[in-house]
Amino acid sequence: MRALLLLLFSSAALAADPAVIEKGKAEEKRSCLPCHGDRIIHVQRLSRTVWERELDKMVRWGAVIQEREALLEYLTANFGDDKPTPPPPLSADGRAKPQQK
Repeated sequence: MRALLLLLFSSAALAADPAVIEKGKAEEKRSCLPCHGDRIIHVQRLSRTVWERELDKMVRWGAVIQEREALLEYLTANFGDDKPTPPPPLSADGRAKPQQK
């Protein structure tokens, strides 16, 4: 039980560490954004487990992720399933852009 609590608190501390989040953001730029626009990533609201699966899938498809834990912390902290849904993109006149099919 103590080990579980320690793990839980250490995970929370890691997620709250701004240096880890910044490292994850840099890793997103290096390993994700060459193939994806940031919006496709940033509109997702996935649990940590599902983000892990997404990273596994991207690695199977050829992505090279050097700072996996930092990237996972960044994605979970900013785009986790506990975060509010982002607003739709707006056109220059302030209207919602039509959905692309």
